[in-house]
Order: sequence, then C-alpha cells, then structure tokens
Amino acid sequence: MEKKKKYNISVEATLEVIGGKWKCVILCHLTHGKKRTSELKRLMPNITQKMLTQQLRELEEDGVINRIVYNQVPPKVEYELSEYGWSLKSILDSLCAWGEKHIMKVYGDKSAVLEDSILNK
Repeated sequence: MEKKKKYNISVEATLEVIGGKWKCVILCHLTHGKKRTSELKRLMPNITQKMLTQQLRELEEDGVINRIVYNQVPPKVEYELSEYGWSLKSILDSLCAWGEKHIMKVYGDKSAVLEDSILNK
C-alpha cells in the first residue's frame, strides 16, 4: 500500500507540480498553442535537452499536458495543455504580471532585460 503524502500547506502541492525553473515557462509557451519539442527548445535556449525532456515527462505524468504522437514517418510529437493544465492559466497570468512589475521595480525598463518574445508583448 502506498503511503499517503502529507502537505503542511496546499501551495506545496501546487509547487510540486509546477515548481522549478522551467515548468511554468513551458506551460506559458503552451498557452499559445501546441508545440513540438524542438520549438520549445528554440523558445527556451538556456534549457538543456535532457532537462526539457524530463520536465515534459513530469508535466505529462501529472496530467497537466498532453503528449500527442502522430503516426507518420518521420515521427511527430507535439505537446499541449490538457484541460486540467488550462486550469493553471490564471496562475500563470498572475506570475507573468508580477514578474513584469518586479522587473519594472528593479530595472525600470522591461525592454532592457526581457527577450523579444510573443510572451513579452
């Protein structure tokens, strides 16, 4: 029998699923539509392939994203937010908004420190 996990506060459960440096970034990109692994890698040049693969697997295991495999040659795989994953949209939007405010407070000009990306429009 599996031992039940205990949390001290419910935010621990949230962070267990979306915590870490890359998961929220992946999820934010997926709010803009399906992405292949290579597209995600291009959008996040500082992530290693190994870490990207690991994070995608964990998000899939937690039911937050769907992995879609197309039966073709060469093989094609895409990732999208699951219905459950879309329930994180307001959290992701809030994190982005807070991050912009923080950047403005610390740096004054967000264009000086934010990459030119669809997520930063």
